[in-house]
Amino acid sequence: MSLTKAWIPYGVYWSTPFCRWQGSLSTQNSLELAATTAKRFFAAKEIATDAFDGLVLGYTVPQLHSFYGAPWLAGLIGMPDIGGPVVSQACATSVRAMASAATSVETDMRECQLALTCDRTSNGPHVYYPDPQGIGGMGEAESPVWDNFNMDPWGGTSMLQTAENAVAATGITREEQEQMTLLRYQQYADAIADDRKFQKRYMFPAELPKGRKTTVLIEEDEGVHPTTAEGLAKLRPALEGGSVTFGTQTYPADGNAGIVICNREHAAQLSRDTSVKIQIKGFGDARVKKAHMPLAVVPAAQNALAHAGVELSQIKAIKSHNPFAVNDVYFCKETGTKPEDMNHYGSPLIYGHPQGPTGMRVVIELIEQLVLEGGGLGLFTGCAAGDTAMAMVLKVS
Repeated sequence: MSLTKAWIPYGVYWSTPFCRWQGSLSTQNSLELAATTAKRFFAAKEIATDAFDGLVLGYTVPQLHSFYGAPWLAGLIGMPDIGGPVVSQACATSVRAMASAATSVETDMRECQLALTCDRTSNGPHVYYPDPQGIGGMGEAESPVWDNFNMDPWGGTSMLQTAENAVAATGITREEQEQMTLLRYQQYADAIADDRKFQKRYMFPAELPKGRKTTVLIEEDEGVHPTTAEGLAKLRPALEGGSVTFGTQTYPADGNAGIVICNREHAAQLSRDTSVKIQIKGFGDARVKKAHMPLAVVPAAQNALAHAGVELSQIKAIKSHNPFAVNDVYFCKETGTKPEDMNHYGSPLIYGHPQGPTGMRVVIELIEQLVLEGGGLGLFTGCAAGDTAMAMVLKVS
């Protein structure tokens, strides 16, 4: 079903910089930081918080007090009369949160919602599950970040192994992965050129306490490493006998992002430029063969295009969540897309992967690219744990 009622007011969205794990955001409660960032953003844009009648919160890593979810964040932001659901779908959390908000608007359940996503992969919790019947009365322990990176309980393997399985199934070479990585790094360089001119279109700094009375602003991504062909060629495979290296995959990070999804009337009222109109057209998801996660990006994109009622040939700009260069190599081969025709201005392969907000930042970049290029249809697709992916189609005019 093509959506007709869900809109995004131009400029009423943000992403903080993404900071590599154990960087500047590593000690911040991600939900509290997301709330304070949202509050500062709306104050800076002079947007009254009583404009909203719902909040969709997305995160994947539990934080202190996160049981209270969206109602807690709404109160911290200055929206004490609203609440909403919590969404957690690994790396598809952003698109699922936006889909939830858009569906509520489409069905007239809500008029103006904030979709807010955040995560902190740094210093993740360590969880203990009691089991009085266990050996010696001992239970089981889990580190939700690292243990889930390293073992899918259904697939029986790590996320890294799913990339190697995709390589084996498709014949993708190490050279193709490295060429894709170099291109993606060059595209990120375009985003930070001219004193970060492109990123400043949407990026909003995170504000952190520094002492009792002062704060510090985190205004740029942290942890992006220079990438060269010679440097990539020297790296050993991350798995013995494999082809994926630490240079051709992303890295954990921290950050948050938010986007307002509303009906057409609210979009016109809130937009920072009423000549720009952004309409959500449709969503799609997919699940592929066990332990082949990167391959899910293609059928998810195809489903989103079908739901939006458009063809890939009509799409002007494509962006992806690409935790592995394998994802983009496969997408390009299967769809006939030229590597240089997608992921303009950067992608998570280069600037990191905070899980919950990753896809939302990419969608925001997609919007801004389309605005610069005079409008058109845009496609986002990205994989997620469990051999799944979600995709989204929007139109900028």
